[in-house]
Amino acid sequence: MIWALKLTFFSAHDNMTQCYQTTIVKCDTGQKISVRDVGMENIMKKIVALIGTLVLAFGMLTGCGSKGNTFTVGFDANFPPYGYRADNGDYVGFDLDLAKEVCERNGWELVKQPIEWNSKDNELKSGAIDCIWNGFTINGREDLYTWTTPYVDNSQVFVVPANSGVSAKADLAGKKVAVQKDSSALSALNDEENAENIALRDSFKELIEYADYNTAFMDLEQGAVDAVAIDIGVASYQIEQREAGAFVMLSEALATEQYGVGFLLGNEELRDKVQKTLDEMAADGTFAKIAENWGLTDSICIGK
Repeated sequence: MIWALKLTFFSAHDNMTQCYQTTIVKCDTGQKISVRDVGMENIMKKIVALIGTLVLAFGMLTGCGSKGNTFTVGFDANFPPYGYRADNGDYVGFDLDLAKEVCERNGWELVKQPIEWNSKDNELKSGAIDCIWNGFTINGREDLYTWTTPYVDNSQVFVVPANSGVSAKADLAGKKVAVQKDSSALSALNDEENAENIALRDSFKELIEYADYNTAFMDLEQGAVDAVAIDIGVASYQIEQREAGAFVMLSEALATEQYGVGFLLGNEELRDKVQKTLDEMAADGTFAKIAENWGLTDSICIGK
């Protein structure tokens, strides 16, 4: 949509009053809008108002064009290895690398948008992000979003200090357990249809919700909590970043689940474009290569 502006000054012969006429032409249709005004005293006011209108219109057009070529991914910046902030300040991770490849193949510009995890639905519904792509669990949310097919098999596990004496879920009775707000682990512990998990949760001395897992692990290191309920991929990463042998995962899983990319409910057009590209990446080996780079080869399930 392009508009052209013509501003014409002239003198009215009947009273020698200086006037001007503006003509705005919509170039693609030829539609013209003409405004004639009389009186030099109004010229500056009209010009300022007209320029303001054109600037606003240009900004709207620029925004519309940019939106059509961008793909904004909402992610938790404290959820390694799927998405997090590296020491150099860059946002990196397995899911972000997948999104980058999808964008390159579709000619889109990737926008990495860190979000508060418990505000993800508002971000998606407002249009601030195009999707949620960051270790996002499908199970229990099937009807809340428009999903890609699962691409990662995942489990919820407990991490404890190696010298804690805790070797099974039953040993967590009377312990302080950390979990991220609005996480799959929290959902599993609050699943009213799973009597075993409800009984386990009720056996804890306290279930403490954290905004992110980095903070939860710092408290685990300092002894402020006794265990962390967490995604297995994130657990593996957190353990590897710390002193060797300091922490272990319990062999008994809290729950099993699968990850997908979540879009606004009903946005099948964008979902289908992303799904098609992911399938192509799985077929040509690119998906497996990216998973290998992040130590997640055993977790991927797409194309299998």
